[in-house]
Amino acid sequence: MLTIRLQRVGRANDPNFRVVVVESKRAPRSGSFIEVLGSYNPRGKRTIQLKENRIRHWISHGAQTSATVHNLLVDAKIIEGKKRPV
Repeated sequence: MLTIRLQRVGRANDPNFRVVVVESKRAPRSGSFIEVLGSYNPRGKRTIQLKENRIRHWISHGAQTSATVHNLLVDAKIIEGKKRPV
């Protein structure tokens, strides 16, 4: 099963995240991913850059989203629905 989730990148004490598609069986420890769908910087102005077309493509092919990514997509109005508790 495919999962759309955040992958942490950046230096210590300066988090940045990639939004990636991964195989869920490899998810927790593997650095390998299928495709980068965007980026998220939680510090400062909370910059979010997402590839809307590719996200919709992967969701239509059965990819599930993590709770945090689901909430980001609801905020960006890419998908509709209620936010999930994290």
